[in-house]
Amino acid sequence: MSPELARNLLLLILLIAGIGLVLRWPGSRRRRIAQRARHAVTRVGASQKTEAPLRPENVRQAFAQRFALLGEQVPMLDAMQRTQLAQKLTRAGFRDRRAVSILVGCKLSAGTLLGLGGIALGPHLPVFGKYFIFRVLLLLAAFMLGMMIPEIVLNSRIKGRQRAISSALPDALDLLVICTNAGNSLVVGLKRVARELKNICPPLSDEIGVTADELQIGGDSAVALRNMAERIGLPSVRGLVSTLIQSQRYGTPITQSLRQLSRTERMAQMTALEEKAAKLATKITLPMMFFILPTVGLISAGPAVIRLIEVFK
Repeated sequence: MSPELARNLLLLILLIAGIGLVLRWPGSRRRRIAQRARHAVTRVGASQKTEAPLRPENVRQAFAQRFALLGEQVPMLDAMQRTQLAQKLTRAGFRDRRAVSILVGCKLSAGTLLGLGGIALGPHLPVFGKYFIFRVLLLLAAFMLGMMIPEIVLNSRIKGRQRAISSALPDALDLLVICTNAGNSLVVGLKRVARELKNICPPLSDEIGVTADELQIGGDSAVALRNMAERIGLPSVRGLVSTLIQSQRYGTPITQSLRQLSRTERMAQMTALEEKAAKLATKITLPMMFFILPTVGLISAGPAVIRLIEVFK
């Protein structure tokens, strides 16, 4: 190594060390406090990074961040479609601000994976695999199917969540009636109901808890109640919200109205169960014809057929 190159490297090292000392020098009390805060955050981040591979939540968050970055980089939906997706995600229980971007990233990833699968399997299909246009159509169909799968799963989750909320709503109304009869305010009653339903119906408990927090923070109570109705998307919840808004606006007691709503919801559930029971006989006809009837015929006519075969042999 030449002396000039050695001097240049030494100067570079000294310059970097000097910049580091200047940046790390605690010149004032505020800078020392900021430095301690940065060191504390760095230690916490390092401990979280060391524990990240051991926790499934951290792995899930890492995948969610990757999907969110992918969805934000690819503007594939307009504002109206993103608003509709945000409403669906809210009804499914996803209230994160990047939930739409995560869903878009999932759609793109699923479409790409199924498209690659279609490219790999296309040439191996019999008869049609040798045609290029068929492979292109298979690629497009696989990509579109992959784009549709996340929304299908999301719609299924929304229906399951709404079903669970609808089944637990009469109990929640009964608990709210008890709380109002005990002299509690609406906010205290909603918090108590959310706490009691936490293990019975977590989706309804979550929605009631969010509404109670919005009411406690302040602002227009009617807006907070209507937000709950929009988040859940059930006619029964809209009726409950209308009753609560009217009682707050006109000062009428809500105990009798809530009790009537609870009775109506229970009657609606019983009617739905009776309807399902009435349809059961019609729905079970085809399974009986295809699975039970051939077995019964085989058991009843099988010995006679075997005896006839032995006689004519």
